[in-house]
Amino acid sequence: MSNPAILRGITWGHTRGLVPMQATAQRFAELHPGVEIHWEKRSLKQFEEYPIERLAESYDLLVIDHPFTGYAAEHGIFLPLDDWLPGDFLADQARHSVGSSHVSYTWNRRQWALAIDAAAPVSAWRPDLLLRRGLPAPTTWPEVLALARQGGLEIPAAPIYCLMYFYGFCLAAGATPATSESCIVERSAGEWALATLRELLALCPTACLARSPIQSLELLASAENETLAYCLFPYGYSNYARDGYAAHPLVFGEVPTHNPGIPLTTTLGGTGLAISARTVHPRLAADYAAFVASESIQRTLYTRSGGQPGHRAAWLDEQNNRLTRDFFRQTLPTHDRAFLRPRHPGYLHAFQEPAGPVVHRCLRGEIEPRTALQELDRLHTHSLSVT
Repeated sequence: MSNPAILRGITWGHTRGLVPMQATAQRFAELHPGVEIHWEKRSLKQFEEYPIERLAESYDLLVIDHPFTGYAAEHGIFLPLDDWLPGDFLADQARHSVGSSHVSYTWNRRQWALAIDAAAPVSAWRPDLLLRRGLPAPTTWPEVLALARQGGLEIPAAPIYCLMYFYGFCLAAGATPATSESCIVERSAGEWALATLRELLALCPTACLARSPIQSLELLASAENETLAYCLFPYGYSNYARDGYAAHPLVFGEVPTHNPGIPLTTTLGGTGLAISARTVHPRLAADYAAFVASESIQRTLYTRSGGQPGHRAAWLDEQNNRLTRDFFRQTLPTHDRAFLRPRHPGYLHAFQEPAGPVVHRCLRGEIEPRTALQELDRLHTHSLSVT
């Protein structure tokens, strides 16, 4: 008997990141005798920051964050998928993208990953705790502030997420971040965004300044929580809307409006499936990637194994919405308008990683908005020169 063809994959250590990859690997191997696919996991922080070139030395398949795209493309870290997958398949992926998920992995007209997972900051709430307060889920900014003053608001505000919210509030002020080489955003818009976020966080529990979306959602859904009724801006995790996943299932929906009648824009997240340029099984890896990203698998096995799919058909599927208390249908508009972060080669390590702590310090009141913006401008300009 010949030795099996083995592919190794690396993903992130949450049910949403790991279990659907294990399920699709098992099914793909059943359909392709002689193939084994082994998935390993890393922490969310490692997922967001660990050098992608080092992972690509050890793994054939990588679940990645889209800000890695420009750097990976310029350094030959991944296979260009348009060399390995049919044009009509990639066109279908583009047509059925959730927001900018598919194009977020495009660089220099080549496709470097498949958008198997889509996410953006949304809102989540405990219906029982809102009912106890006699309140509906907030839909306007004054309602958000009122709930915060009552002690009922949670917001995941670890440094990297504060940067994501900053982008959204710059857009609410009418300015698109990172469109100039000399500054991250127009000064008055940036100052307003930081001041607005600072006002909000001053009303929230201090501990939220250290929490990730996973930590905030775990807290909100826990049996011990009897106070926090509403979570603003967590990156959506449909797992917490499913029966049996946490003590109290959550309901997810749109983010509130700030300007009357105009919902806030949040910052695109999600993940893509890329193939290391060093793999010795490129054809097999490409076939598996297409299997995972296909409509039929995304809509069924992937989602029902705890995944949060990237294919639009899965978000519109009636059974998936029944499974998740309408998570997909109710949050799809937020995802469709989500802001696509810069992806130039120097963005992630030269800007995003140091910029998050700068915004965080400002929101904690340690530096003034003008000082924070000066440092963000410097980091942004420097990142454009990093290759």
